[in-house]
Amino acid sequence: MSLKQALMDEAIAVGFSACRVCRPGDVPQAAGRLADFLAAGHHGQMGWMAERTGWRGDPTALWPEARSVIMLAENYAPDQDPMQIVGQAERGAISVYAQNRDYHDVVKKKLKRLGRWLIDAAARSGESAPQIKVFVDTAPVMEKPLGQAAGLGWQGKHTNLVSRDLGSWFFLGAIFTTLTLPVDGAGRDACGSCRACLDACPTDAFPVPYRLDARRCISYLTIEHAGPVPEDMRPLLGNRIYGCDDCLAACPWNKFAQQAAEIKYHARPELVGPSLASLAALDDAAFRALFSGSPVKRIGRNRFLRNVCYAIGNSADASLRPSVQALCDDPDAALADAARWAVARLGA
Repeated sequence: MSLKQALMDEAIAVGFSACRVCRPGDVPQAAGRLADFLAAGHHGQMGWMAERTGWRGDPTALWPEARSVIMLAENYAPDQDPMQIVGQAERGAISVYAQNRDYHDVVKKKLKRLGRWLIDAAARSGESAPQIKVFVDTAPVMEKPLGQAAGLGWQGKHTNLVSRDLGSWFFLGAIFTTLTLPVDGAGRDACGSCRACLDACPTDAFPVPYRLDARRCISYLTIEHAGPVPEDMRPLLGNRIYGCDDCLAACPWNKFAQQAAEIKYHARPELVGPSLASLAALDDAAFRALFSGSPVKRIGRNRFLRNVCYAIGNSADASLRPSVQALCDDPDAALADAARWAVARLGA
C-alpha cells in the first residue's frame, strides 16, 4: 500500500470524514479574490484579514519549505433541521457548530495525531522524516480554496465549501508538510443554476454569487462585530443570537449529509433553542459555566447578551420586557443600548 493511501485510511481511522492532497501553489486565484474582498471593505471590523495578506493569499509564502497540503474534512452535521428553532420568539437560535465543544480543539487534536502518524509512517517507508505544521483557523491560511484545490468539494455560491458526499456541514483542517505526496484533482463546481443559499439569506449578504459582504452577515454581526449592531440590521437578526445557519441549511446537497459521528459535535440539549429570558439573566460566572468548552464563550457575556437583547426586541413578546429592562443600565455601553432598543420595540 502506498504512503498516500495509508494516510487516507489513517485519516478516516482518526475520525475525519475525507482526506485529499494538493500543492501549496494550487490556489493562484486566492490572492486576487482576497484583494477584491478587502478593497470592497467586505471584511468589516476583521482587521486581521488585512494583515499578512501575502501569506493568506499565497500558501507558498506562508511556509516555503512545504511541498504538500493535506486537507481534511470533519463532519458536524446536525441530527435535525436547525431552522426549526429560527422564528420561535421566546427561544434563541445558536449556530449548529457552537452547540457543544469548540471545533478548534477537537480538530487540532486529530490533526496532530494524524501528523505524528505521518512522520512515523514516512520513516518506516524509508523517507526522510518530514516536517509538518497543522492549521485549523489559527493562521493566515485560505482553507476553503485549498479544500477545493485538493478535491474535498467546491466553494459554493455562499462561499462555503460544499461536498457531494457531506453537503455543507463540515469543518476544514490542514496539514502542511515537507513531504511530496501525490495530489488529487480539484473539486468541480456543481451549484449549477441553484441559488437556494442566496435566497435564504435574511440580510442579503451576498452582493453577487460567490462573494460575501461580511458586514451584512449575521454570523459576523453576532460574533465578530464589536459595539452596537447598526439599527437597520437589528430586526433582520430575528432570534439568531450566535451565528447563522440559513445559507448552509438551504443547500440541496445536504440531502447526502449524515449526523456527525463525533459525539463532541452532538448538540447539548440546553444549547438548542435556550430560553431568551433565562439567557438575559446570566451574569458573567453563569455565562462561563453554561458555555464552558463552547465557541460561544469566546465572545464574552456582554456581546452575547447584546445579541439576546436584539432577539428579545424582535420577539414581539411583551412578557420578555422585564428581562431586558434590568439591562438598560448595564456598564457595557453596547449591551445597555441593545436593551433600551429592545424595551422600545416591545412598548409599554
